[in-house]
Amino acid sequence: MKTFKMMYFEFDIEQETIQIPLEDGILINQENSFNVWIIEAFIKKDYQQLFDKLLASKEVFDARAVISFPDNDPAHFTLAVYAVEPIQDHLSVLFKGTITRHRQNYAEQLLAQLVEDGLEGEALQQQFKVGLHYRPPLRSK
Repeated sequence: MKTFKMMYFEFDIEQETIQIPLEDGILINQENSFNVWIIEAFIKKDYQQLFDKLLASKEVFDARAVISFPDNDPAHFTLAVYAVEPIQDHLSVLFKGTITRHRQNYAEQLLAQLVEDGLEGEALQQQFKVGLHYRPPLRSK
C-alpha cells in the first residue's frame, strides 16, 4: 500500500461540481488487483447532511483529487461514500473506489475550456498562463 497527501478534492453530483475545502486528507492506493483506493477527507461538519445522504444512497460518482503537490494534475476517480464519522466540529469521510485513467492532461483541458469560453489571441494566452500557474479547478464535462 502507498499513502499520499490530498491537497484538493471535488466531485460531481447531479450535474453539479462540488469542491470540498479540506482541513486534511489522504489517499491510500491499496495496490491490489482491483485497483482500489481509499480516500479520507477531514472536513468541516457543515457537509454532514450531504455525505450522510450519499452514504445512504450508495451513489457512485466522479471525483478529482490533487495528490501530494498543489501543482500536480488532478487524478480522476470513481467513488462512493464508505463511512461518515463526526469528530467534534469536523467530519471524517471515507470514500472507496478506483482511479480512472484520463489521457488528456491539465494543460489540454484548460486550453479547451478557455477556447470554449470564447477567448482568443492575447486574452487566450494571458488566461492560459494564469491558469497553468494557479491551476484553478476545471469544469467537468
